[in-house]
Amino acid sequence: MQLLSFKSMWDMTGTLEEKLEKIAEAGYGGVEFTLPSQDKWKQFRELLERYNLAFIAQIVTRDDHISSFESLARQAAEFNPVKIVSHSAKDSMSYEDQLHFFEKALAVEEAISVPVAHETHRGRAMFTPWATSKLLRQFPELKITADFSHWCCVCESLLQDQSENMSIALDRAIHIHGRVGYAEGPQVADPRAPEYSREVRAFVNWWLEICKRRASDGYATMTFTPEFGPPGYMHTLPFTKQPVTDVWDVNKWMNQYFIEKYRDVFE
Repeated sequence: MQLLSFKSMWDMTGTLEEKLEKIAEAGYGGVEFTLPSQDKWKQFRELLERYNLAFIAQIVTRDDHISSFESLARQAAEFNPVKIVSHSAKDSMSYEDQLHFFEKALAVEEAISVPVAHETHRGRAMFTPWATSKLLRQFPELKITADFSHWCCVCESLLQDQSENMSIALDRAIHIHGRVGYAEGPQVADPRAPEYSREVRAFVNWWLEICKRRASDGYATMTFTPEFGPPGYMHTLPFTKQPVTDVWDVNKWMNQYFIEKYRDVFE
């Protein structure tokens, strides 16, 4: 099974072309992000082809979540993405409304023929391991993007008491967001620092287990996006608001570190 690394444009500045050129030059195989404004769709397609980058489309549902999902997913499908990553529904929705949302989302996914991975994200339907596993049990076809940093934050732990729910999540993960969280937040200050070795080890073990399970399922490719974010997620110094480290370098390190761990297992 091949590991294909993507880069988010979340933390990047510059023009669309400058971002994609930098991503390609850094050796990533693709880009993961929301669609640009519609007036830049033609340019975006051309740049993806020019720099030989695959695309994972990210969508974020709002307001009427079912209509929002369908509209955004159909737009994303026009770009022939490898996958669609969706921030889906809301944690505050009733379970019945969530069931209705995912039933409709699965029908849209089948219609557009693009795999959809619903992200395990705070504020969304899949904001905890137990809420997610309940939905996954209800819908055997439902798949996720594993961003367990949010669960660590919500649960204030490294999920030691969630082994059964975690196993179900690992079974259904088809994409990995490579950000390391900790008990008090969704992003450690710097994963290279020795004080976060325990968290890094826990996350890498989860990611490798996902890869092992997808390989045993016959997947030809596993996708991985290092996803440390800028201030807001990145820690900053008091008063100056200066980031404590360089987010581009952190994502580059996280990507290479996981590639090496992956090769230890698969090569």
